[in-house]
Amino acid sequence: MNTPSEDYHALLARHDAMRLRRRILAPSGSRSERWSAKAPQAYDGTADQLLISEFLPLVSPLEELIAELYRLLFERHPYLRSLFPESMAFQQVHLVGIFRYLIGNLHRTDEMIGIFAQLGRDHRKLGVRPAHFEAFEAALIEALRMRAGARWTSALEDAWLRMLRLAVTAMVRGADEAIAEPPSWDATVTSHELRTPDLAVLRVRPHQPYAFEAGQYASLESPQLEQAWRPYYLARAPHPDGELEFHVRARGAGGVSDALVHGTREGSAVRISAPRGALALPDHTPASDILLIASGTGWAPMKALLQRIDTEPSCVHRVRLLLGLAAPEERGTAEEMYDAAYLEAFRRGRPWLTLVSAPAAADFAGAGLRVLNGILSPRPGAAARQHAFLALAPEVSMTESTRAVSARLAAAGIPTAHIHHEPTDIVAVTETSASTTRTGLLSA
Repeated sequence: MNTPSEDYHALLARHDAMRLRRRILAPSGSRSERWSAKAPQAYDGTADQLLISEFLPLVSPLEELIAELYRLLFERHPYLRSLFPESMAFQQVHLVGIFRYLIGNLHRTDEMIGIFAQLGRDHRKLGVRPAHFEAFEAALIEALRMRAGARWTSALEDAWLRMLRLAVTAMVRGADEAIAEPPSWDATVTSHELRTPDLAVLRVRPHQPYAFEAGQYASLESPQLEQAWRPYYLARAPHPDGELEFHVRARGAGGVSDALVHGTREGSAVRISAPRGALALPDHTPASDILLIASGTGWAPMKALLQRIDTEPSCVHRVRLLLGLAAPEERGTAEEMYDAAYLEAFRRGRPWLTLVSAPAAADFAGAGLRVLNGILSPRPGAAARQHAFLALAPEVSMTESTRAVSARLAAAGIPTAHIHHEPTDIVAVTETSASTTRTGLLSA
């Protein structure tokens, strides 16, 4: 039997839940102005960045701030707990990375707006609505005040609020702009092939039409781990049969990848997010050389790009694939890669494609660069006509390697606009070495 105190708190919780539900279901026109989906007004974040950075020690370490934030959020709104994975360990680390990214890049307002607009589009599959951000903001401000104590000031609070609202406004706007597309697609696994003890190639058929471009990625959810998503590159160009292909390496941590590799079979159900990514071929690449650089499962988008290029071979003069191998204990020669049979068959009869093998993927930023140096053209002006696409293995330090390879390509004369890869800053935040991810501010 409940005590009067328990009944009272249960009544408060129900009242709060109903209030939040009314906000969530309210027409968009009645949304709080703070989360307006209109384009953010001109805002120079440099001053706020300096102020937040100067007084960051007041609320540090950020790990403890985030732990306090979630304690308060779930204490005030216990029904929000269902939006998060059972274990909060990765989520807390992830949100620390998000805030470090925000603080470190607040002076690059336009870039931040674009990145968080995409995060907002991705958040739709999680059921996150503007009203949820209000609860998140209140918990953050309360946690900041508790951490800083008497030294907390209204100027600091305003700076943190402007930073948070810049990101959230972009997310809400991104979600609204994607309203015409489904938040996710139900799909059935049509083929599950274990290529190595820890790597599977999956064919998946969405139940509804799924439009995407070669080089993009999508996040997958397994019924074994509801509300946990992880991004994987699409390893097949669009095809009339509508099937998608994903290359998944298990991590041994019991996450989404493990569920897809070891707990999924033909006929299994999965959910797929909307396609995203920066590796799609430009609309016009006439008389251009294309350089594809990949390692590990980074081969997946390159496979799709090669299929796409093969449909219009006259668009390019030459394609070179620089393919990093697995760690030495996992491989012998380039032909022993997990998708070697397909690559060998594809190479035959296509003189426009040259394969160059690089050393172990783990050393791609070192020895791999030496191989890259050997294939970059020394002819003046030749590099300016090249387009380079990078997808390095998520099982190694993707951010460090991508930055090193990008810097070398730029130094060789390839225009920055011609070097295509996922943004390294946000990759650092959403590093796929974790077993599960729900990208964004509110949940991961």
